[in-house]
Amino acid sequence: MTRRLAQVAKKVGVSEATVSRVLNGKPGVSEATRQSVLTALDVLGYERPTQLRGERARLVGLVLPELQNPIFPAFAEVIGGALAQQGLTPVLCTQTKGGVSEADYVELLLQQQVSGVVFAGGLFAQADAPHEHYRLLAERRIPVVLVNAAIEGLDFPCVACDDAVAVEQSWRHLVSLGHERIGLVLGPTDHIPSRRKLASAERTAKALGSALRPEFVERSMFSLEGGQAAASRLLERGVTGIVCASDPLALGAVRAARRRGLSVPGDVSVVGYDDSAFMTCTEPPLTTVRQPIEAMGRAAVELLATQIDGSDVPHSELLFEPELVVRGSTAQVAADRPAGGRSTASEGRSGASGAAAGWVATA
Repeated sequence: MTRRLAQVAKKVGVSEATVSRVLNGKPGVSEATRQSVLTALDVLGYERPTQLRGERARLVGLVLPELQNPIFPAFAEVIGGALAQQGLTPVLCTQTKGGVSEADYVELLLQQQVSGVVFAGGLFAQADAPHEHYRLLAERRIPVVLVNAAIEGLDFPCVACDDAVAVEQSWRHLVSLGHERIGLVLGPTDHIPSRRKLASAERTAKALGSALRPEFVERSMFSLEGGQAAASRLLERGVTGIVCASDPLALGAVRAARRRGLSVPGDVSVVGYDDSAFMTCTEPPLTTVRQPIEAMGRAAVELLATQIDGSDVPHSELLFEPELVVRGSTAQVAADRPAGGRSTASEGRSGASGAAAGWVATA
């Protein structure tokens, strides 16, 4: 019993005495706190006291495209915790190849009479994907919030990291280190965030007096293997710096460089996107653009809860500012590196630092 009280109290952010008062039906606790405690019981897998079992917490679907990319479990943790604090119970729905589709999950959630749905990535960001299940939610007037850029025509509130700023930060960082042959590894052509990243790279290159060459842009599925294949093609064309649309893609680029006998960052600099878990533990630690997951997740839940309570919210996109985190996978370009080949420079040479370009370097 003591362990249960401690876990629930930690989850909700209240004292064990408050949890005890809720479980024993004692007065002196606000309705919002009472609902948060009951929701935390459900989330942690504890049975409610007999007298409270008829009060099931309101359910909210949390739909994720996958769990292999660490960014999605991170979003699930933030969003799930924020939902619990609002007295809402998250129902986690994750897709797997050949498994339940996103549309099937929507049908199941509607059968469970959910109060709302949060999509943290998904088919809404792909222009050529089916979108009928989103329109079904709109017709049923189910509150929905999207995390990530959406296609035009889906009139839902959305929170997203500013893809344009993220790529501009990465590009300017590599240019400040002397890189001129910079490649880009993006998602599929119909992926809206990837389209935004491409447009930003083209604008930034032009603003800096150069141009993004078409042969320096590669597309891939969002996986380490996809990143490796795409980066291999870029390395054959002689790039010295690679900007990637996710951390797994960036890790694939590092592997591609090593398979060709190149060092990172001695021969090739690599920048990721997300700053997902364990990027400080890779070798070298990955320079990447950090999404503000905590702020984005809490904003998504606030937008959803407001709709559930019957209030209107702007059906527009809230853009959050990313942050470039400079680590060990980027360094000054080797002056004597031949196109597509290995330099004779010392692998440890770093030259101009990220801090010199206006960025904060971290370990």
